[in-house]
Amino acid sequence: MRKNILLLAAIILMANIAVAQPVKDYGQLSVKGTQLVDKNGNHIILRGMSFGWHNFWSRFYNKEAVMWLKKDWNVNIVRAAMGVDADKNCYIESPEYSKQKIKAVVDGAIAAGIYVIIDWHSHNIHLKEAKEFFNEMSAAYGKYPNVIYEVFNEPDDESWEEVKAYSEEVIKVIRKNDPDNIILVGCPHWDQDINLPAADPIKGYKNLMYTVHFYAATHKQELRDRTDAAIKKGLPVFISECAGMEATGDGPLDLAEWQKWIDWMEAKGLSWITWSIADKDETCSVLKKQAASTGGWQKEDLKESGIRTREYLRQLNP
Repeated sequence: MRKNILLLAAIILMANIAVAQPVKDYGQLSVKGTQLVDKNGNHIILRGMSFGWHNFWSRFYNKEAVMWLKKDWNVNIVRAAMGVDADKNCYIESPEYSKQKIKAVVDGAIAAGIYVIIDWHSHNIHLKEAKEFFNEMSAAYGKYPNVIYEVFNEPDDESWEEVKAYSEEVIKVIRKNDPDNIILVGCPHWDQDINLPAADPIKGYKNLMYTVHFYAATHKQELRDRTDAAIKKGLPVFISECAGMEATGDGPLDLAEWQKWIDWMEAKGLSWITWSIADKDETCSVLKKQAASTGGWQKEDLKESGIRTREYLRQLNP
């Protein structure tokens, strides 16, 4: 009996050791040169999933879904994409509802011991509203090393001068409450023109990174080359949204090109987030309509993009 008890205790101990605890292991993140590093200054890669727009797929915005993504998909980061100005229940129309949904994912990530991006998911500048939102979020969550702020998802027609000026104002607000956590800055044309901030980066603040987004069936070697050139100039890059299909979010997966992107990101040591936890009738929404709101998803609940992303995450994350 004693041997059985000791054996059971050993199995439980090994199981606990095997469960990754990213925030406990990595702690406070920072930027060193062009790299994302942990509390000890060691380079790390974060890999995870973005939730879809909160106002369209709010049913997935809960701590149980976050925990399932950590437990079964092996994510070490999730992204809470708050729809700012798109359709009903967006932040501009329903700020309290929107914050409630974002906080559910952030609180879930903190409980799960993983990192989380608070994403201002808009293609347009709303400076007043962004400053108010990020002031509240950074005051509430600035003490947690789990949190990363993405201040502008995919600017479209704005110039870099406009995006830079906007970002500087929002960064100033965040840094009053949170001097340390990573801040992600977008660039023009849906996070494609990474050459522009590389030529004229924001100065005077630490722990900033700049975002590139790709969809493998549309964006190919040219964007990788452009990003390589930006990194060579000293720009820290974070791939905060990506997937294997066309930039519309639909169409067939380009598996060969997607693999090239994965190989390139891994070789460059870039963190990446796949789009998205949603059940829309499109290729990039990784779940089928039958999928439960709170996780527990089996293979039959996943679209091909979900199956392959889950495989990448389970294979590559420690």
